[in-house]
Amino acid sequence: MDLEDDIEFSNDEEEITADTVLKTLQSAWQNERLAPEILPHRNDMVECMLGQIQHMERNINKLPKTDLRASIHKMELSRIKFIICNYLKTRLNKIEKYCIPILNEEKQRIDSGTNYLTPSEYKYAQEYLLNLESHLKTVVLNKVPNNMQTFEMSKMAVYPNLQTHVFLQANETVNGVVLEDIFGDQDEEIDLEEGSQHILQYKPIADLVKNGKVQLI
Repeated sequence: MDLEDDIEFSNDEEEITADTVLKTLQSAWQNERLAPEILPHRNDMVECMLGQIQHMERNINKLPKTDLRASIHKMELSRIKFIICNYLKTRLNKIEKYCIPILNEEKQRIDSGTNYLTPSEYKYAQEYLLNLESHLKTVVLNKVPNNMQTFEMSKMAVYPNLQTHVFLQANETVNGVVLEDIFGDQDEEIDLEEGSQHILQYKPIADLVKNGKVQLI
């Protein structure tokens, strides 16, 4: 087993190694865990890695059970599976917590082709909201007087705190990042040098996280 095999993408996309896929997935997982909002999905990397896992498991099965390499490779497989599972779990947790704003924003993104959710995640979010609304009607609204049964789900919306501070490392030099002064009008403009580390509010660097220019740490 190794992570040096080439993986071919469809639609004439260039080949990349499984090691590159894993590093990309690790970066996406780390960003997803540390970002307050849900980020654009990397389902392409997840699917590639799942296919590679099957290939690696077949190779492991060919090794003698007493071969030390089998144990080492199994540990590596467990690590990769954990990353994938935790990445998907983190996204589902955000979908459940911020379901209403995520769905509202995703409807607009779908029209422009810039959706953040996979089709499965989008369906899950819709069903989760419907089930939540049904549960509230059954448990609460149906047991109060008719004149009190009107309820707007939008009032239950919970929004991610984009003003929270995050640790980050610049993957490349970025000039002119504007830091908003939320208590006044004294905005500050800074430059991020490649490799430099900072503690900044998430909102000004949100797009930099999504396009890979900075990495949350």
